[in-house]
Amino acid sequence: MKIYGVALLCGCFLAGKFLGLLLGDLLGIPGDIGGVGFAMFLLMALSLMMRKKGWLSEASESGIAFWSAMYIPIIVAMAACLNVHAAFGGGWIAVLAGAGATAAGFFLVPLLSRIGREGDDLKDE
Repeated sequence: MKIYGVALLCGCFLAGKFLGLLLGDLLGIPGDIGGVGFAMFLLMALSLMMRKKGWLSEASESGIAFWSAMYIPIIVAMAACLNVHAAFGGGWIAVLAGAGATAAGFFLVPLLSRIGREGDDLKDE
């Protein structure tokens, strides 16, 4: 049941946010430091622990796996939006550096997609 995945994800996100804000306060920085990382770690650790102890039915496991898989792209998209906002605030050099890195990534996709393919022309000689 996907609702258990949402509940676990929400709990991990709130705990991670709390830990990130606590770490920020301890270091004297007014913000969340590593809250998303803490949340992801908690999500992986708790779902693994619950699976090992047999506390999850198969439907619950599939719900948690679904939301675990959804969590990473959502967080990456949120972080990317923040980085773009910060880049525009940082001036044109930051914007150009980000655009250059993005363009390089687009151009490298075809090259990287060929690596490891069967019948590849790249062979050890």
